[in-house]
Amino acid sequence: MTDRRNTKTVCAAGILVAVFFISGCGKPTNISQEPSKPAPKIDTGATIGSLAEVFSSELIPVEGYGLVGGLSGTGSAECPAPIREYLKRYVLQQLGDDKVKMDELISSLDTAVVLVQGVMPTSGQKNQFFDLMVTALPGTQTTSLEGGWLYGTELKAVGGFRIAVKALAAAKGPVFIDTLSPGEIDKKTGYILGGGTVLSEYNINLGLRQPDYKNASLITNKLNGRFGNGTARAVSPSQIELKVPAAYKKQKQRFVSIVKAIYLTETPEATKERINTFVRKLAASEDKYSSEIALEALGKESISKVSALLNSSEERVRLGAARCLLNLGNDDGLNALRKIASDKDSAYRIEALEAITTSASRNDAIAISRNLLRDSDFNIRLAAYENLRKLDDIAVSQKLIARSFYLERIAQTEYKGIFVSRSGQPRIVLFGASIYCDDNIFVQSADGSITINAPPGEKYVSIIRKHPKRPSVMVQLKSSFELGDIIQTLCEEPLKKTEEGHRGLNVSYAEAIALLKQMCDKGAIEAEFIAGSLPKTDLNIKRK
Repeated sequence: MTDRRNTKTVCAAGILVAVFFISGCGKPTNISQEPSKPAPKIDTGATIGSLAEVFSSELIPVEGYGLVGGLSGTGSAECPAPIREYLKRYVLQQLGDDKVKMDELISSLDTAVVLVQGVMPTSGQKNQFFDLMVTALPGTQTTSLEGGWLYGTELKAVGGFRIAVKALAAAKGPVFIDTLSPGEIDKKTGYILGGGTVLSEYNINLGLRQPDYKNASLITNKLNGRFGNGTARAVSPSQIELKVPAAYKKQKQRFVSIVKAIYLTETPEATKERINTFVRKLAASEDKYSSEIALEALGKESISKVSALLNSSEERVRLGAARCLLNLGNDDGLNALRKIASDKDSAYRIEALEAITTSASRNDAIAISRNLLRDSDFNIRLAAYENLRKLDDIAVSQKLIARSFYLERIAQTEYKGIFVSRSGQPRIVLFGASIYCDDNIFVQSADGSITINAPPGEKYVSIIRKHPKRPSVMVQLKSSFELGDIIQTLCEEPLKKTEEGHRGLNVSYAEAIALLKQMCDKGAIEAEFIAGSLPKTDLNIKRK
């Protein structure tokens, strides 16, 4: 793992709020007119971005200390005194049980004190999830976090542990140790997939470079008129608070860009010239996205000119024009994006599909995504599934397994595939109608503690698990050959005599997906196995 001091330096830099601004044109622009008339000077005016800095950070590095429980003697009794005192207060509060002896719990070899780190997104809404990394404290005797569970933990901006500052996020969940990537695994470091929760929605602040009541009022009125009352509120001559309007809840950073590109003064002549200028730039310049944003900022007056770009021979131009039109409420944009998303030769299929899911009506987005579930490109099928999942569509059936991960099924495809996530919420996704295993299976976990066995001709699958502390003690359960049933038998929690439901062996998510990969590699399951990428953070786990 990277040096702790280096990590601190990087994270401390990351917490600085990003400042975005676009300078408006400061001089009049000469626009050519009819040859018989002199070219009038059009004042392009000032944009909001030329008068104010927009403070809106996308990511904030956060950290905290927590306690991982559920370990089988691989934890540690060591814990620095300040962290111990903190955990005694906070973890006990989370457990809600005054009878728990916290000193004994922290000192148990079945628990380990860990550093929890993550990069918290601020572009989403309250309760948004994000990935975390947990690391056993250096100098302790902890040997493995495998199979552990992080108790409730609060996360603050990096460097804020001993400071009375507000917690920005909360964290908890099972520890995920990746066993699918090559190389020896460091079991003292793992992830909490989707284990961080943003506690508050972050507003955007505009800071006027030159404090002025008149300009603050002008900007506030302009934004409220464009996006609806309550979008902007001037709190001083130099500061305006913004709330992201409903239409841009899923596109916070796009909203920020549009705000910066909005002109404060408008005349029919100036608006016409601005539209013509940015249409030309979208068609011909390299920085097409800025032109797309500028046209969207100009509003519905630009629709007719932007629509003409849908006939461009350049696909990137058609994508930008279509995305702009859809955000302006024009159906021509949706139709163009649908064509791009369905074009098997297009390089912009996923971008088009994301734009549809973000801005189109729910029914349109669902219909298009369902059709793409049958696409020949797995990346498109996966993107369509992800979008349907976000839209909470019935095409994706979902079952929570052992409070740990989701088992999801998509039946509307002939393709047979198994996708396992390694970032975001942990989930095993079964593509295709019921997937069955062959009747000749023998698979064992890496440590030999779990066995899945079915000799030829057997009518059921035997799943055996050894006790983690008493290897001579084994529990055996039976399952059908249907893959979903095998997963539940492996991973569901054991039932008490008075409980009803599916009995399971409480196998962890990480162990389960490793066994599934083995079964696919050995041909016991006739389905493609695909593992998602690991969390995209600057806090990377090193392999030996």
